[in-house]
Amino acid sequence: MPALVPLAAADTGNADANRFAELEMLILVAERGSLSAAARHLGISPSAVSKSMSRLEARLGVQLLQRSTRRLHLTPEGCQLFERGKRVLADLEELEACVAVRSEPRGLVRINTSSSTGKMLLVPLVPQLLLRHPGLSLELSFTDQIVDLVEAGTDIAVRWGQLPPSDMVARLLGHTRQVILASPQYLARMGRPLHPDELGHHVRLGWSYQRAIPHWPFLVDGQRVAVDIGEVVRVNDGDVMRELALHGTGLARLSLYHAWADVLAGRLVPVLEEFNTGDLEPIHAVYLGKPDRLPPRTRAVLDFLQAHVDLRHAEQLPALP
Repeated sequence: MPALVPLAAADTGNADANRFAELEMLILVAERGSLSAAARHLGISPSAVSKSMSRLEARLGVQLLQRSTRRLHLTPEGCQLFERGKRVLADLEELEACVAVRSEPRGLVRINTSSSTGKMLLVPLVPQLLLRHPGLSLELSFTDQIVDLVEAGTDIAVRWGQLPPSDMVARLLGHTRQVILASPQYLARMGRPLHPDELGHHVRLGWSYQRAIPHWPFLVDGQRVAVDIGEVVRVNDGDVMRELALHGTGLARLSLYHAWADVLAGRLVPVLEEFNTGDLEPIHAVYLGKPDRLPPRTRAVLDFLQAHVDLRHAEQLPALP
């Protein structure tokens, strides 16, 4: 969406400019969920936003916004204007980009991902991305908690694992094998488990976030089984789990792309591989909206990630001496 211009700064004699500014502000209010959040984004007062919405409703002769005690909602007419208005503004932005002297994608792209994915996959690509598209600016947010893209104002999220049904559109970036790992120090102290039945005698590291599964899958005698690991230590950050494993705290089930360098260097040792199901977990870049309606800046980042994220090495353990 084009950069918002506060109505107070617009030429009040230019009706067309005010119409676009009011439409942009309605879209921002709907996406942010409140007048005050939209005002903070624009750096103006909530009353200025409220007056702008009142002018828009008066001009159209319909109510566009409904206020409740917890959240602001769009009326059916507001939803229609919101959806079609986004398409109009996206078309305008694409048209301007096509005829501009420099058609290079421009603007801010907000990307959210987990700490481990961000550090391992995203950060190394940022310099090349900015060299390829110097008109872009990035806002990177790393958290292992799943965020709502609309509420967080996020353009793209990079997510690990199977995706639940949603309105998001996904681009596959690659797959990674899951491996149970431990440090040599831990194995020397506690012994190497030779069968999933022996996990009860070991310290297990697990996840505390909402989507975490409470078991580890194994293939035993040709049958797929789920072993409840009853984690001794639970964390909500992949880098913290990796560090705990490196320090000899216990066994951890990690994505191979995350622990690749540690496995190669012998800092972490795979265990129970003969019972590994061989499942490959996908990593996607997800976003909201129709693919053919994406702003050029968002499409440029998605295309770059899909072309440059390489996870082929993470599908199998490296050949170790």
